[in-house]
Formats: sequence, structure tokens, C-alpha cells
Amino acid sequence: MMACACLSAFAQGDSQKVSNRKTFTLNQILDSARANSINVRTAQIGIKAAEEQRKEAFTKYFPNVNATGMWFNANRSMAKMDINLAETMPPALGASLAQTLPPEALVELGSPVSIEMMKKGTIAGVSAVQPVFAGGQIVNGNRLAKVGEEASKLQLQLSENEVERTAEQYFWQIVALEEKMNTILTVEKWLKDICKDVNTAVAAGVTMKNDLLQVQIKQNEVESQKLKLENGISIVKLLLAHHCGLEDTTFVLHYDQEYIPLPSSIRKDPATALEKTAEYQLLNKQVEAAALQKKMAVGENLPSVAVGAGYNFHNLLGNNRTFAMVFATVNIPISSWWGGSHAIKRKELEQQKAVDQLADHSELLIIKMQKGWNDVVEAYQQLGITKRSIEQAKENLRLQSDYYKAGISTMSDLLEAQTLYQQSLDKHTDAFADYHNKILEYKQAVGD
Repeated sequence: MMACACLSAFAQGDSQKVSNRKTFTLNQILDSARANSINVRTAQIGIKAAEEQRKEAFTKYFPNVNATGMWFNANRSMAKMDINLAETMPPALGASLAQTLPPEALVELGSPVSIEMMKKGTIAGVSAVQPVFAGGQIVNGNRLAKVGEEASKLQLQLSENEVERTAEQYFWQIVALEEKMNTILTVEKWLKDICKDVNTAVAAGVTMKNDLLQVQIKQNEVESQKLKLENGISIVKLLLAHHCGLEDTTFVLHYDQEYIPLPSSIRKDPATALEKTAEYQLLNKQVEAAALQKKMAVGENLPSVAVGAGYNFHNLLGNNRTFAMVFATVNIPISSWWGGSHAIKRKELEQQKAVDQLADHSELLIIKMQKGWNDVVEAYQQLGITKRSIEQAKENLRLQSDYYKAGISTMSDLLEAQTLYQQSLDKHTDAFADYHNKILEYKQAVGD
């Protein structure tokens, strides 16, 4: 019989020790598992990274501001030229100067003059460039970053589902093992009483010693089962403690043995539930991202237009000079179309692949929902079968006990009846745990 007594059975005779144990419900275990999971933390970091990427993409809407500065000192002037004033001078001016200047000055005037400039200098400036049209790359880049952020949140949900599924499996596995231990303790007590009665009967010469040996063999078998259960409980508790970040394995699990929901209470329509599942939404995001990536590829091969303004300083000509300016730029990627057309085609194929995957995986998700529902119904029916088996095995054990006392049945028949009764209890325990696991799997499959 499923009951919270599987926990209190170990408390008898040592109530003070058990009272110090921490008790966890299933919801508390699931909360601890999510908080402790490295996969969940990794997914949460992924969300933060996606948020930063979205914020980074948003900055592309603002002007690109740059400041530049340079100082140089060359080994020779970067610009040099010879000027012959006599050759460039108008004839009338030359005649006038010939009459007024002394001969020595006229000789110098006729010699070439060498001019050098920009041997050293300083250049500085600041400019702001505002994109006007970039082929839709900025807009689509922001949309793509937002899709990435939404996809990272869906990945977190999938990670949490996996963590919860593992934690709940451990939870019900421990419950099942402890309930089986409770059954073993009951069988152990029953065999002890039988052994005492048979031992008395053998001493009185009423029963053969073979019956006592059969009981003792059965006791050894039960003791072996008990050791395996103790080891199993210890190992699974270690796994659950590691999974949930619990301090030790002395905890007690609490659950409501009366909580057996009807399958109809959790039934969801697959077509309606499909759009709520994280898997389906993630596939949709992949399609959306593929479409935006195609638009980005097209935008990379379209002309871009930008306007800007700047303020500059230089002293290249020997004096300080400052000036401001406004400008506009147009960039036409002519040769990029040679490879760009193939890049666009590749993105089109990737988009089609994402669409095909959405259609294919949607059908598989619906099949998964149907299988999950079938598993829930089957597990519920198995639970009902095990309940009936317990009643039948219990009645069989009662009859065999009466028959043995009446001398019309053997010890082998009585022990076989006890074994069947123990097996029916264990099967019910497994069916109870399996039903709750199947409910969780179905709820996750329908996005509940």
C-alpha cells in the first residue's frame, strides 16, 4: 500500500534522529534542481549575452563618431617645388622692375626659388557619420538580435524541462525504493513470526524441520533484498543530492499518496498545444532568423548612403588651420555581386531548410504528444491492475496461511503466496512512480 509511512517506518525507535532530517516536497526538489543546475545557469548566461547583443545592435542606429590625430616629422619635406619668377612674371611687370631694381636684384630675380613644405606637422579631427540607408542591414540586424534573445529564453525553458525531468525521476525512484524497503520490513517481521511458530512446531514434532529450513532460506533471501535496497537508496539519494545541490543525503521526501489525477484532467489537444511548446517556438525562431539572414545578405550587396559632419585642424603649411565641413557618401558594391549572388542563394536554401524542418519536426512533436498521452493512459491502467493484484494476492496469502494451519497446504505454497503478495506490492509501487513520471513527460510534451 502506497503511503508516507515509507518515511516514518525508519523513524520508529529513533524519532529524535529523524526529526532533525530535512523534509522536501517535490516542488522544493524541483526548485533546488533548477537553482543548482549548471545547464540552467549556462542558459541564463546565454540570455544575458543575447540581451547585450541586442543592445549592441541597437547602437547601429546612432552616428558613428571618430576622433583622429597624427603628428609627424619626416627626414625631408613631402612637397618641394622650384619657382622661376622671371618665367611666371608678366612682361610689363618685368620691364618696370628692370628700370627700378638694381642689377644684382635682377640677377637674383631670374634665378629659380626652391620651396619645401610639410616636413613636420600635426593633423587632428573629429567626425560623425550617420547611416541613412544601409540596405536594411541595421534594421534586420536588430530584428535578428531580438530573435536570438527570444531563442535563448526558449533554450532556458528546454534546459529547465530536462533538469526537472531528471530530478523528478530521482524523486520517484527514491520513493519507490523506500516503499519497497517498507514492504521488506513488513515481510521480515512476518517471516520472523512464522519462523517462531514453525520452530515451536518442529520442537513439538508436529512439523518437519524442512519447513523451518524453507522459512530460514526465505529470510536469507529477504535479507539480501534488503541490502540491495539500502544500497540503491543510498546511491539514488547521492545522485539527487548532487543534482539539487543538497548538503547531505539524510533528507526525507514527502508526497501525497492520495494524489492520483485522472488522465482526462491533463488531456490537451495536440494541435492547440503544439504552438505552446518550446520546441515548436524554437523551430519558428529558426525560420524567422533564416529569413532575416537572407535579407542581411541582400543588404550587404545594396548601395549604402551616409551623411556626416567633421571639425579638423592642421599646421601643414606652417600655420594653424581649423575648419568644419559636412559631407555625404555613397558606396556601391559593384564587384561584390559576383560572390554576393551566391551568398544570397545560399541563405535562401538555408531558409527553405528551416521551413522544411519546422514542418517535419511539428509532425514529430504531435506524435510525441500522442505517445505521451498513450503512456499516461497505459500507466494509469497499469496502476489499476496492480491495485487489483494486491487484493488478490493478499486474499491468496490469507487462504494459504489458513490452509497451512489446517495442514492441507505446504510451507512452499505459503511462501510462494507471500512472494506473490510482495511482488504485487512492489509492482504497485513501480506503477505509482511510473504514472507520475509519465504525467510529467506528457505535460512537458504539450508545453504545460
